[in-house]
Amino acid sequence: MRLIILVFAAILGAAYLPAAHAKTLRVALSDDATTLDPHVGNVAVNNRLLNNIYEGLVRRDKDFNIAPSLAVSWTQPNAKTWRFKLRAGVTFHDGSPFTADDVVFSVGRALHPLSSFKASLQGVATAKKIDDLTVDLLMAEPNPIMLLHLVSFQIMSKTWSTKNAVLLPQNYADKEETFASRATCGTGPFMLASRAPDVKTVLVENKNWWNRAATDRGNVSAIEWTPIKSNGTRIAALVAGSIDFVPDSPYQDRERLKNTAGVSLLLGTEPRVLYLGMDQSRDQLLYSNVVGKNPLKDLRVRQAIAHAIDAPLIISKVARGYGRATGLVVGKGALGYAPEIDRPTAVDVPRAKRLMTEAGYAKGFELGLDCVNQSPFSEVCLGIAPMLAAIGIKLNLNMVSFTNIFSKLRKYDTSFYVMGYGTSTMDAYFPLEAILNSVGAAGSGRGDGNWGRYENPKVDALLAQIKVEMDVSKRNTLIADVFTIQQNDVAVIPIFQMAGAWAVRKNINAPIAPNNYWYFYRFSVN
Repeated sequence: MRLIILVFAAILGAAYLPAAHAKTLRVALSDDATTLDPHVGNVAVNNRLLNNIYEGLVRRDKDFNIAPSLAVSWTQPNAKTWRFKLRAGVTFHDGSPFTADDVVFSVGRALHPLSSFKASLQGVATAKKIDDLTVDLLMAEPNPIMLLHLVSFQIMSKTWSTKNAVLLPQNYADKEETFASRATCGTGPFMLASRAPDVKTVLVENKNWWNRAATDRGNVSAIEWTPIKSNGTRIAALVAGSIDFVPDSPYQDRERLKNTAGVSLLLGTEPRVLYLGMDQSRDQLLYSNVVGKNPLKDLRVRQAIAHAIDAPLIISKVARGYGRATGLVVGKGALGYAPEIDRPTAVDVPRAKRLMTEAGYAKGFELGLDCVNQSPFSEVCLGIAPMLAAIGIKLNLNMVSFTNIFSKLRKYDTSFYVMGYGTSTMDAYFPLEAILNSVGAAGSGRGDGNWGRYENPKVDALLAQIKVEMDVSKRNTLIADVFTIQQNDVAVIPIFQMAGAWAVRKNINAPIAPNNYWYFYRFSVN
């Protein structure tokens, strides 16, 4: 079946091959997208690719402001209704017209229990078609940042989804394969020409895109997306000129790339934080030699771990200075970020040892640490190991591929893990709900990234208030309260806020965005 799909995709791509003068952007990154279904697999690499294929009601413009996309305008007829006037004349990549039916269908699909994008429709109960070009989003509760959430809501064709039996999202956790996980049909600036997972994906320009006259549009008409896991091979290809764009430039190569002929290093920021998560639910840890207990449920042990980790040293030696130590799980740049309480935990090994002794673990214990086997996660795990060994915790590192780590975490098959979390909404609520909210009922979206199953009723109550609080000042105060509890509970251990650095050939113009997304239609090959 997979071969048939790839052959079909190649035939489709042949019909849209760019002209001889067209500009092709050759992209290489460490990992491939894990799925093409726009309502599952909510991880950065997927979102950054699919953002070029699928579109929502609103978008980010070149100044990163909210702007019309498939909706041209919106109003609020009442407190529980958002009405969107849709753009006329838009077609999907298969030529079918875009209408309110597609919005209603996509809302239902994104709110389905299998979807990992329910947060993009926070507060929405359902969608109602008014006419072909008017749709209402009916709210179950108010959403103070509704438009920010809608940036991440991607719209699929109801006709295409019906034809290809993908009315429901892919069961991503169980590694289900569907037509939508391998093929696409959006309205965006690029369309899928061919797909060979972990080998190469080719996108070509959508010549019927409604926004082709955009003033910020570049000249890229085709994208060759090639996963190259080896950092050295990926950078060597860039330096040799066979690759144009490496969005995940390895830390150890960045200073050298600044002085490499034909290459530029573009620096940016992103509100993504790399942190340690811990199992605080089981009575006995997995992957540990402690019998009948879970030492990570003891606040003193979590405090000891936090005091043992030297974040500035990790930033200096592992991230080569490309990062910022933080005490919060949400980075600077996100709405609600609280600089006045962003205090990284002080390195204090003697205190850490005392805390371990007080908790009854003077001799330490063994603990499995799950790590993604790519930069910077693998290097951070290696850097943390000797720091924790100094207080008696022997880490057994388990390197897991990016493709497999999330299915492992979603089954809570972990005791200790390094993860990075950002916010597509550029607002603090999204990562706070995912990481710190108690795990809700299946499909609720609450605690979707809380793989350590941390629980605090006060946090849950505060998040429920933040979710609907319309007053910005009050909302920021509530967010700061959650940050304070996160620090006091050592709910997770933030290490550093990551810094984006794109490595490009000097003939590439690539505007870097605050969310570190790749808006390929703005790129130019000169």
